[in-house]
Amino acid sequence: MILVTGAAGALGQLVAQRLAARDDVVLGTRTPRSADERRVDFDDPAALDFTDVDTLLLISAGYGEDDVVIARHDAAVSAAEKAGVRHVVYTSVSGDGDHLAYALAHRWTERRLQRSTLEWTILRNGLYAEFLAAIAAPGSDGAITAPLGDGRLAAVARADLAEVAAHVASAPRQHAGRTYELVGEEAIGGADLAAATEGSYSPGSLARTREAITASGAALPYQVPMLVGTYSAIAAGFLDGAGIERNALRGLLGREPRSALEAYTASVRAARPAS
Repeated sequence: MILVTGAAGALGQLVAQRLAARDDVVLGTRTPRSADERRVDFDDPAALDFTDVDTLLLISAGYGEDDVVIARHDAAVSAAEKAGVRHVVYTSVSGDGDHLAYALAHRWTERRLQRSTLEWTILRNGLYAEFLAAIAAPGSDGAITAPLGDGRLAAVARADLAEVAAHVASAPRQHAGRTYELVGEEAIGGADLAAATEGSYSPGSLARTREAITASGAALPYQVPMLVGTYSAIAAGFLDGAGIERNALRGLLGREPRSALEAYTASVRAARPAS
């Protein structure tokens, strides 16, 4: 049996779609609504029942301070060990993402798996093109003011990462003990985003962006430095994919990756209010 955690999330839903033809897949959610769903709540260790699970696709339970995320992942790995799960596939963050504020919990989890009694595979995902659409969308005037500087991001279409996760989880033994870097093959910058959306690019400062995020109330206190740090890492050139020695994305997909720029523009259009 394959159990997919975070199945209600954006990545989890895409993975579930790719595994839908199998009859041995269970979807883990906080509020199960059907027979093929099981309650999985990382904040309630008693709810981490991995009985009869052979392969656990552990989609990172982020959205929290480091100590919270680490506790969640530790509880999940411990529950997997206790239940006799054979293999854990974990969605981490790309190797060039060590400058990101949220990388620490991912690296801790990688070490926890490597020291566990489990077989494991680590998928080091690059940042989603769809996430870039959220943090660097054009304003109502068409201008992109996100503080990306002259930096570029090796963004990945979320659907490609879901496809890789489903592929690996379906045949985990072939990937045991492997850590795969999964980043975009073509890094894109602010000028590219503006051209794709027929707008302009005039990057603001990190300070003004921090003030705007804080004032909007759209982010929780711990998320503000995470967002600003992401902009900073992109602008400084740490996430353009140049630091990745071997990108496994194309090989695991068995085809050319989707265009991250097209995924970005599709997300921007989908988020625009209907006229």
